[in-house]
Amino acid sequence: MRQKQSPLFTKDEITRISAPLDKAYTLPAAAYTSEEIYRAEQKKIFKKSWLPIGRIEQLPEAGSFIAADLLDQPIIAVRDTEQEIRVLSNVCLHRAARLVEGEGKQLKFTCPYHAWSYDTKGQLIAAPMMETAKNFDIRDCKLPEIRSEIWEGFIMATLDPNAKPFASQVKGLTEQFTQYQIAEHVIQRTLEFDSNWNWKVLVENFMEAYHHIGTHSTTLQPGFPSRQSRVPDNDGPWSILEMPTGESAEDAADHGSLKPTPGIKEEDLGTLWANVAFPCLTFAVQSDMLIWFQIIPRTVDNFLLKVHLCIHKQNLDLPDLQRQLDASAEIVSFIHTEDIAANDIVWRGLNAPLTTQGRLSTYEKSIWQMNQWWLSKMELA
Repeated sequence: MRQKQSPLFTKDEITRISAPLDKAYTLPAAAYTSEEIYRAEQKKIFKKSWLPIGRIEQLPEAGSFIAADLLDQPIIAVRDTEQEIRVLSNVCLHRAARLVEGEGKQLKFTCPYHAWSYDTKGQLIAAPMMETAKNFDIRDCKLPEIRSEIWEGFIMATLDPNAKPFASQVKGLTEQFTQYQIAEHVIQRTLEFDSNWNWKVLVENFMEAYHHIGTHSTTLQPGFPSRQSRVPDNDGPWSILEMPTGESAEDAADHGSLKPTPGIKEEDLGTLWANVAFPCLTFAVQSDMLIWFQIIPRTVDNFLLKVHLCIHKQNLDLPDLQRQLDASAEIVSFIHTEDIAANDIVWRGLNAPLTTQGRLSTYEKSIWQMNQWWLSKMELA
């Protein structure tokens, strides 16, 4: 007789999470620290969701590629010879060796083990010393292709063949940022941080301005006061945090030397927006910059964070661009260092034996929205 599996959470814990915002609680600590729950997330969330693996400007010409891991699946994002972007399995069809590492440009991917070679569409084009193998035809061998979409310049991929198209799920998010021309931005700087917490700790920190009063009291709070932050209702797997500036539009436009994206409304010139398409496409937008926080989960308590600073193409020829990018990278790094300290103390608390669910503030609506989605995907709602 099979032993009945214990539930991930109690009924009372789920009731507290799913309560209306003004009565809601956080996820239990185990949602962040439990190996069992992390394994369930891999199966029920990450393997069924659209995940960002790059931006199209990282693949500028035929043969440009990025090798990465989509969960436990090695992949190659490549621009093929017909200028289409594809996401292919990065595993040789012969003896399962990884084909390529890193990023670069090549029109042929040759396995370092036995020199089988594939073109940019994944077609096997050479298999040395296989002429004596009966009924073997290289034309029958092609690397599996992973479903992918381009959304606002992001290369999105999913391991779920039945997943709904990504763009159709985030129409409200797309419409909100039409004036910001996100697809016209290009990566100019990348900062990397090895992050020793559960991935949700960062996403939650990213999606609320409530912590400005403590963590960023002298950096973000003066320019983006917590009380002015707003989170609109959502109609899909996404959330938006609007942080209006405490400055006048004229003062906000004077910061730095980057030109604001053409067509941005005057009242939005100083607004900072933090956004997430669940589970972890997290990016911040202002009138003159897009900052993509690329979260790459590794274990229950570790992920790689790549912070990509992106600017609109109109600013690529500015004479003082490098100085401006250096200054922006320094500011972003300093603020994230403040967040690292905050996330460290949260992580220690989550691992403490007496920690229980905490009440959410109504200024943490984005966290509440994500928690409702998380419960549903984890089949706990």
